[in-house]
Amino acid sequence: MSKSHPDNEDQDTRMPPDPFAAVLPALSALGAIASIAAINWAGESKIATRTRTKRKTGAALRDLETCAMGLVEIFRRFQRHPRVFAGEGGQAAAPLKFGVHGQRIRADAQRLYLQLMNDIASMLVLAATNAFDVMTAIEDGDIDAPEEIFFGFGEEQDRLNSLIQSRPTLRVVVDTGTEIAERLVALVREMKKYQKTG
Repeated sequence: MSKSHPDNEDQDTRMPPDPFAAVLPALSALGAIASIAAINWAGESKIATRTRTKRKTGAALRDLETCAMGLVEIFRRFQRHPRVFAGEGGQAAAPLKFGVHGQRIRADAQRLYLQLMNDIASMLVLAATNAFDVMTAIEDGDIDAPEEIFFGFGEEQDRLNSLIQSRPTLRVVVDTGTEIAERLVALVREMKKYQKTG
C-alpha cells in the first residue's frame, strides 16, 4: 500500500517561470502610456505638412483608457498570485533582476503565467499604438489639455524610471506598478475632457 501524502497538491509542481520576464513588459506598457508626457514639448516643433491620422480621436482615447484599465487588472493579478509574480518565497528580498525564481508552482499556476504573458503582450502592443495615436491627436490640435496633465504623465514616467534604476524587490515593483497604472487611468480620463468636438 502506498503512503498517502497530506500535501498531495504539492506533489505535482513545476519549476517556476521567471517573474521579471512578465513584470518587465507590463512596466514597458505603462511606460508607453506615460510617454504621452513628451508630446507637450516635442509637439511644439511640429511640421505643418505632416500626415494626419485617419483614426478618430475619441476612439483612440477610449481605447487607451481601456488599455490602461487592462494594465491595472494585470498588476492586480500579479498581486493575487505572489508565489508566481510578486516575490514571495526565497527570493522575497532579492533586487529586481532576471533569473530570480520563487518556490516551485503547480501546473495550473504555470498556465496562469502563460495566459498572463499573452495578455501582457497584447497590452504592450495596444498601449504603444493607442498612446501614439493620442499623441498624434494632441499634435494635430484635436486634444488641448492643460500642462498639468502632461506633468502628471511625466511624474508616472519618473516613477517607472526610478523603479528600474533603484532595483527594488519584485513585490515593491508590482505594488508600485499597480499604483502607476491606476494613476494613468485617471490621467487618460482627465485628458478625455479636453478633446475638441465639431
